[in-house]
Amino acid sequence: MIELNFSNMMEEVIGVRGLSKRILEDFQGKVIDVHGQIRDRLWPELAFIDLPSQDTSEIKKIAQEVREESENFLILGIGGSALGPKALLEALSPFHNFTKSPKVFIYDNVDPRTLKHILSLIDLKKTSVNVISKSGSTAETAASFMILWDGMRELLKRRFSKRFIATTDPEKGNLRTIVGREGLKSLPIPRGVVGRYSVLSPVGLLLAEVIGIDSDELLIGAKDIQKRCSNSELWKNPIYLFGTLLYLMDKKEGRTINVMVAYADGLKPLSEWFCQLWAESLGKQEVGLTPYPSVGVTDQHSQLQLWIEGPQDKVVIFIRTNDYGVDIKIPNVFKDMEGLSYLSGHTLSELMKAEEEATEIALAKAGRPNITITVPKIDAYHMGQLFHFFELSTAFTGFLYEINPFNQPGVEEGKNLTYGMMGKKGFEKKRKEVEEYRKKRSRWRV
Repeated sequence: MIELNFSNMMEEVIGVRGLSKRILEDFQGKVIDVHGQIRDRLWPELAFIDLPSQDTSEIKKIAQEVREESENFLILGIGGSALGPKALLEALSPFHNFTKSPKVFIYDNVDPRTLKHILSLIDLKKTSVNVISKSGSTAETAASFMILWDGMRELLKRRFSKRFIATTDPEKGNLRTIVGREGLKSLPIPRGVVGRYSVLSPVGLLLAEVIGIDSDELLIGAKDIQKRCSNSELWKNPIYLFGTLLYLMDKKEGRTINVMVAYADGLKPLSEWFCQLWAESLGKQEVGLTPYPSVGVTDQHSQLQLWIEGPQDKVVIFIRTNDYGVDIKIPNVFKDMEGLSYLSGHTLSELMKAEEEATEIALAKAGRPNITITVPKIDAYHMGQLFHFFELSTAFTGFLYEINPFNQPGVEEGKNLTYGMMGKKGFEKKRKEVEEYRKKRSRWRV
C-alpha cells in the first residue's frame, strides 16, 4: 500500500511556515461536508470512483486480437486520452519498443513532423489503431483519425475498418456514429467519466492489456486504496490529508505551486499526467494550484536551487520508490581517489534513496514544506493505487475550493476559437473574433 508522510508540512518539523495540528483539527468539519458529497455521489462526474468494479472481459478480448493481428499499436488521443496511457507504458514497460511486440506509438498532438516519423517507422498493414475521444469531436484526435482512416483504407481495402478500435462515449458523438456505420470495434468510456479521470477505464486498460499488463491488477490496487480512504476522519484518510494540506498551504501561506518530483524515471510521465489532472480540474474562478512535473535525481541539478532559496510559493511532492525491481552495485574501482571511492560497494538504488532523503532534509531545514508518497514498488497494483489516489484527491480538493473540478470552460473557449478558424459550421462569430484579434495583433511588431 502506498504511504503518505506529511511530517515536513508541519510547523513542529519545519518551523513557522508549517501548518499546526490545531489548524488541521479545526478543518475537520469542512472535510466531513466534502466527504458527504463524495459518498453520496452528488456529482455525476464522480462516476470514475466506480471504475475499479468494471468488467474487463471485452477489453481483454480486443487486446488479445491486437496482439495476434498486429505488430504495431497506435493510439490517437490528447490530454487524458494520451497522458494516462503514456504513464502506464513508461512505468510498467520501459523501453517497450526495443524488446517487445506489438510496438506502441502514442500520437497526442497535431505536429505533422511527429506523425510523418511515426508513419515512416510502422507498416500500416500490420497496425491496429486505437482512437480515443469521449466526445468524438476533439479536433486534434479527429484530424489524425481522418488521416489514418484514409491511409489504411487505401492499403487494406475492405478489411481496413477492422483494424480500428474506438474508445468513446457509449451512446453519442461522431465516433459512436462511425462505430455503428462502419462496424468498428469499440469500448465505452462510461457516462460521467471525464477524460482526465479516465485512465482506469478502457482508455488506459486496453493499452495495459496490449503490452501484457493485467488490467485487473490496476483495478484491484485502485479498489484497495479507495477502501482505505473511505473514512471521513482527516487523520485516517491519506487522500483527504493530501488535498487538505495543499489547500491550506495555499490559503495560509500563499503556496500555489506544487512540484511533483518522481524518484524513478518511469514515473516522470505519471507526474505529467498529474499536472493535467490538477491544473485543469482546479484552475478556475481565479483559484487553483499550479503543478509542474519534475524527476529526481536529475532536477536536483537544475531546479533545487529555486526550491530552496527562491520564492516562498511552492510545496514539493516527492514520490519515493522502495523497490526498483533491479539494482546495480557500484564497483570497487579508483580506490586511491577519496572523491570517488566512498561510492564503492553501494548500489544505485541506495544512492537514489539517499539523494531523495537528502533533498527532503535540505528543504525542511530551509523551512520549505514538502510531502512524500512512498510506493513499495512500481507495478500494476501500485500504479492503480497512485492513479486513483490522485483522482480522488483532485475531486476532493476541488470541492474544498468550492469549484467544479470536472469542467474546463477556459479550454472550451480555445476549442471554439479553433473551430471558427477551421471553418466549422455554427462558429462563424468565433471566426470574426479571430479576424478582429489579428488586426490588433498586427500593430505591435518589431
